[in-house]
Amino acid sequence: MATTETIHHHLHLHRHHDHHNTINTHLKQKTSTKSTRLAKSLSNLLHLHIQGSAQKSLSNVRFEEKKDTPTTSPKEDISDKWRDMHGSSDWNNLLDPLHPLLRREIIKYGEFSQATYDAFDFDSFSKYCGSCRYNRHNLFEKLGLNKHGYIVSKYIYAMSSMKVPRWLEKSRLLENAWSKDSNWMGYVAVSDDEESKRIGRQDIVVAWRGTVAPSEWYEDLKRKLDPIGPHGEAKVEHGFLSIYTSKSDATRYNKSSASEQVMDEVKRLVQFYKEKGEEVSLAITGHSLGGALALLNAYEAASALPGLPISVISFGAPRVGNIAFRDELHQKGVKTLRVVVKQDVVPRMPGIVFNEALQRFVYITGSLEWVYHHVGAELKVDVRSSPYLKHRFNLLGFHSVETYLHLVDGFHSSSSVFRSEARRDLALVNKACDMLVDELRIPQSWYQPANKGLERNAHGRWVKPKRDLEDIPSPIGEEHTLVPEMENNFEMLEAL
Repeated sequence: MATTETIHHHLHLHRHHDHHNTINTHLKQKTSTKSTRLAKSLSNLLHLHIQGSAQKSLSNVRFEEKKDTPTTSPKEDISDKWRDMHGSSDWNNLLDPLHPLLRREIIKYGEFSQATYDAFDFDSFSKYCGSCRYNRHNLFEKLGLNKHGYIVSKYIYAMSSMKVPRWLEKSRLLENAWSKDSNWMGYVAVSDDEESKRIGRQDIVVAWRGTVAPSEWYEDLKRKLDPIGPHGEAKVEHGFLSIYTSKSDATRYNKSSASEQVMDEVKRLVQFYKEKGEEVSLAITGHSLGGALALLNAYEAASALPGLPISVISFGAPRVGNIAFRDELHQKGVKTLRVVVKQDVVPRMPGIVFNEALQRFVYITGSLEWVYHHVGAELKVDVRSSPYLKHRFNLLGFHSVETYLHLVDGFHSSSSVFRSEARRDLALVNKACDMLVDELRIPQSWYQPANKGLERNAHGRWVKPKRDLEDIPSPIGEEHTLVPEMENNFEMLEAL
């Protein structure tokens, strides 16, 4: 099961490539480890070979010209189209070709998902390893996401009841760590007045953090389905449910579960805006494991808040439950859009063999309670479509959020070439992997704190800096949330 411990452990491995090379490099080594053998066997099983495709030349791409252009297009008013963008018609006739307004919305939610990685403290020498590096008031400012017009109202912490997180075993400061059992798992945000006017409603967003090491998924998944819901027919993967629902009175950050934390905040915000007579929607996003948690969150929200428009926009998400789980989500009105990179193995897990393909044999297998099934509509993009990406086997690169967003930005239709007018900064693709062609001269895995987190003190010595008091994690009970009476005053909110 790819639990929270796997996430933190592999974020550390992934980011610190000076100690540990990328998965792609490991696959080239002659030493045959369990994970590399697994990756190669998965490649063969899933037919993910892409070496044979011809790499397009960049000679006619004119990359230099892109450096002097904006990274986004001007925002457009979608207030009269928001229900279509939110999936009211299951995105029929909007995905292939991809509607430009929908593309913008998908990228917006994808950047909210990426934020959960960019702000995560993966430093094993940090006292706060496993927390968010910033407080919720300046999270979007620090990450350059103020442009989207959302305000973070709540942080979410999670734990797993299954075993002690492995990432903690890698911490050099476990005895003095900020938390021995919990970690930062995401956040709740809400659109400000200007953005709400543009998109036609008050948009509540929940962003869940995921994992980045797909080679470990098969080893960690327990492949056990647990019942969810009142009838017991709908079942979901045991480990995902454990992360979403685990709590302990002995912890500082998980006296309430991630489920309870997020639902308390969503209910509070929905009630506040409905009492003001405003339209409200809930959008839940996540990458990898985060996409699985997003579906569990949507299932619970739809049960507790019937009639609320709820959509899930996930990236590289695995299967979560059985066909009954899928059907109940559909009956509850949850709209799900799964963005999938063709070469990514994680969306094929769990259930590489026992999946929705067996539905044609339902007269033999019965109700398929033990078979995993995907949910919702799918937008599939292909690494081979981009002239900027290396066309070689790279598990980590295929699964990266930034690879996903690059391909969505360049996708027009399944029958057309990569969009020449795609605007997202190409350098972002290599933040945490090695996917860009060498001609672009962008270093691999370049995203890291300056000087790896060390600063010079007044005596000129290099030391670990102390966090600002406002950026030190506070226990759940002490964390402040948005004051509803101040919701319409953005400046006052920022001063809270």
